Amino acid sequence: MTMPRTGAQILVDQLARQQVTDIFCVPGESYLAVLDSLHDAAIRVTVCRQEGSAAMMADTVGRLTGRPGICFVTRGPGATNASPGVHIAHQDSVPMILFVGQIERGARERGAFQELDYRAVFGSMTKWTTEIDDAARIPEILSRAFHVAMSGRPGPVVIALPEDMLVEPAEVADAPFVKPAETAPSLSAMAELQKRLWASKSPVMLLGGTRWTEAAVRTVTRFAERFELPVAVSFRRQMLFPADHANFAGDLGIGPNPALLKRIRESDLVLAVGARIGEMPSQGYTLFGIPGDGSRLVHVHPGAEELGRVYAPAQAIHADPASFAAALEGVHPPRVIPWKGQAEEAHASFLGWTTPKPIPGRLQMGDVMLHLREALPQDTILCNGAGNYATWLHRYYRFNRYQTQSAPTSGSMGYGVPAAVGAKRLFPERTVVAFAGDGCFLMNGQDFATAVQYGLPIIVLVIDNGMYGTIRMHQEREYPGRVSATALKNPDFAAYARAFGGHGERVETTAEFAPAFERARASGKPAILHCLIDPEAITPTTTITALREAAKA
Repeated sequence: MTMPRTGAQILVDQLARQQVTDIFCVPGESYLAVLDSLHDAAIRVTVCRQEGSAAMMADTVGRLTGRPGICFVTRGPGATNASPGVHIAHQDSVPMILFVGQIERGARERGAFQELDYRAVFGSMTKWTTEIDDAARIPEILSRAFHVAMSGRPGPVVIALPEDMLVEPAEVADAPFVKPAETAPSLSAMAELQKRLWASKSPVMLLGGTRWTEAAVRTVTRFAERFELPVAVSFRRQMLFPADHANFAGDLGIGPNPALLKRIRESDLVLAVGARIGEMPSQGYTLFGIPGDGSRLVHVHPGAEELGRVYAPAQAIHADPASFAAALEGVHPPRVIPWKGQAEEAHASFLGWTTPKPIPGRLQMGDVMLHLREALPQDTILCNGAGNYATWLHRYYRFNRYQTQSAPTSGSMGYGVPAAVGAKRLFPERTVVAFAGDGCFLMNGQDFATAVQYGLPIIVLVIDNGMYGTIRMHQEREYPGRVSATALKNPDFAAYARAFGGHGERVETTAEFAPAFERARASGKPAILHCLIDPEAITPTTTITALREAAKA
């Protein structure tokens, strides 16, 4: 027998039924009833300083767990402030649910205070956007939301909550726990894949996307060993294969190893698992013909709509990565492997490509990354936003475990700090390090206060070159010497950390970094290391002067 409950209480009870442990929010009067119902719930509430940060924290939970991260914001400006996090989740295939407080039902379409048409605003960047008109339908709609967010190609769902609906009583049963719909490959599909592999002379495996598990990563690693396959990973998906493994060929990020690109272009079979092979990993859609002749791509993806969307595959396999990985146990290598030795060549090339080279200035970011490789525990979670500074992390750090990376493939700035807060909230026992450029940090750096408020000792490396570096790089290529709108005058970020109650230090030389990092760890506080690099060091491989001279040549 069910008892009458308010819509807000029904909603919170559904979140509990879905085993939600954390929500991230900026409070608003439009959903006060939910906040009241959370007062006595066994769900941890993290109050943030900006809605975009809250949504990015929820995205990180979805990214690291595979279940939707949960965010609550208020109507109008609260919702639009959260939109960057929704866009990231959409581009990156991350399950997330954003709940938005809404005006009363009777005031709709009058241009009421902070009114928005949420279906129109969010419809192009979500898997589903809806509004709940009847409190009795909350279990039904939340059950559907969890299914939609996790199944197929994962992504965000936005649900608007009229404030009068939240205080409306209803008698309704709770929904059951939702598991994502698994899509397993057929036996005939795996038999066809085995035949294609046996006929190949130079196969390459490419891993990407979401819906992976730790067990799936282990299984794919064993498969690569048995077949002696070179394995590459897609842009900012390095945690899908151990970088120190002898079969690892590198990542298809920004400015990848030319030898890896050559290997993929010349391969007669590319087994792409989970990856959409979007613009960044495909190097501007140049790695494969569009749609191509359908001769060499085996594309495995959980979303049927992604198969054949851009590329014509030789074989399309509709399967999620975990189910596909399990099916690989029944695929056997040929007795004689024609491509023997290619994995070792690819890994040797990766090692050479990821050996740091000197850059201008007293702080050598390559040496910083070498220190972090040695000093950080293997389960450390590394987070970053967007900017050239992230190139040092992705090129020189070695991700060797699943669930250790949170970075936007959408290239969104401001992601690193909130991602680190979300990751540390979820895994308080693990080390969490965020990378941010000087421009990137100040987009959501105010949520360093959230880390201080909840005693989350994240370590933030602010890489400061006094500019929007990526844009300046493009500017020097296209309009050499004509600097416009890319220079920045920055605060003392170490003092910023101390002002919030955290630990802060300034790092100007390579020798200063390691002891400063250890002091930050030992402080037990959220910390910022303000790392100043020479503006000339625009990327790991070139300088502003070199870009300018090349553009003028």
